[in-house]
Amino acid sequence: MGVFLIIVGVVVKHFKLYFLIAGYNTMSEAYKEKVNIEKVATLLRSVMVFMGLALILLALASSYNDKPEITDYLFFPIVIGSVIYLIVKSNSKAYKK
Repeated sequence: MGVFLIIVGVVVKHFKLYFLIAGYNTMSEAYKEKVNIEKVATLLRSVMVFMGLALILLALASSYNDKPEITDYLFFPIVIGSVIYLIVKSNSKAYKK
């Protein structure tokens, strides 16, 4: 799952697959012109790579740890925290033209 998130983040940014960004397709053309989609794609890539690496590190830590249930306590805060950060940050004025 971590590798998949990293690949999706890199593909969206570098191959300009902006249609994979939720809500971008349904925006009106006038609103799309107000959004700096390249900056949003860079933010999405960064968050996806962070989540992917965090999940990979959690998997490695649980395999070498005596208590693998620690991943159960860290998985959802990492994913939910990253998604909330992405939503709040991408809706800020820094990502508008």
